[in-house]
Amino acid sequence: MVLIPPTQIEQVDPPKSPKETLPTMYDLPSEYPEEPGLPDEFHDLQPQLLSRTLRLTEYSRENCFTASDLNLYYDVKHPLWHKRPDWFLVVNVPRLYEGIELRRSYVSWQEGQHPYVVVEFLSPGTESEDLGRFYSQVSNIPLQKINSKTGETPIPQELLQNSHGSEELEEADPNLLTRPKPPGKFEVYEKYLRVPHYIVYSRYTQQLRYFKLDGGRYQEQSIQPENPRIWLTDLEIGLGIWSGVFEDVPSNWLRWCDQQGNWLLTDTEQAQAQLRQAARNLLAAGMDVSQIAQILGLSEAQVQAFCQSD
Repeated sequence: MVLIPPTQIEQVDPPKSPKETLPTMYDLPSEYPEEPGLPDEFHDLQPQLLSRTLRLTEYSRENCFTASDLNLYYDVKHPLWHKRPDWFLVVNVPRLYEGIELRRSYVSWQEGQHPYVVVEFLSPGTESEDLGRFYSQVSNIPLQKINSKTGETPIPQELLQNSHGSEELEEADPNLLTRPKPPGKFEVYEKYLRVPHYIVYSRYTQQLRYFKLDGGRYQEQSIQPENPRIWLTDLEIGLGIWSGVFEDVPSNWLRWCDQQGNWLLTDTEQAQAQLRQAARNLLAAGMDVSQIAQILGLSEAQVQAFCQSD
């Protein structure tokens, strides 16, 4: 764990920028031993699906960055304050930090760009912070689904405040209670980072909620409950709930789509689609199954399955 002692920064004329004076990602990494682990396997798989199906017409993969459960530092006045979004997208930044290295964290004053989309996955311990003023005291998440084995009640959010992405990193000391309290996630995304698109999803109820920044405040956008889809006009991409199998796990997943509602493919699905089309083309050209299998490096059973599938 890296601790940044308070220091006086010598003033110069003109003043130096935060990028020159404040800690970098090398000083503010994500790997803190006291950080809680991922809540469940869904929080690992769902971000992968979001990143692997993302296709932006205006931005190449080398000109945008996606991450999950990575420390996001946001306030130059309190450089140790951070959040850990379940998934976020930044555009107009290189895929690698300064074009050469994997990121250890995302430090907004070093990067020069704030997240453009943030997605949070609701759970009983985080929904009040995730939803801010839109939070209802009557939870929509059925606790019995989560605690059916233990019968335990989720830890109140007040007790989690300093251990879920908004804590300061210094060792506990007598002055801790006098320090300013970090804001919750909703406030950070709305007021500090001004994230244009904030999306919240509950896998327990399959409820999708979308908050769009309008006049400096989030306004919740209406979504048709029978076919929940979001269209992000400025990114020319949609997001909806897809019922299917990802990494051998059947579930209701968030997945990107085009304007017609067609689900965008992962890299693996794209490769399979190309093989399927090649097999069909070769079959139409008069080749038999064994020849096609040899050319494409597949088994005959795979070729037959490709040619018979819709």
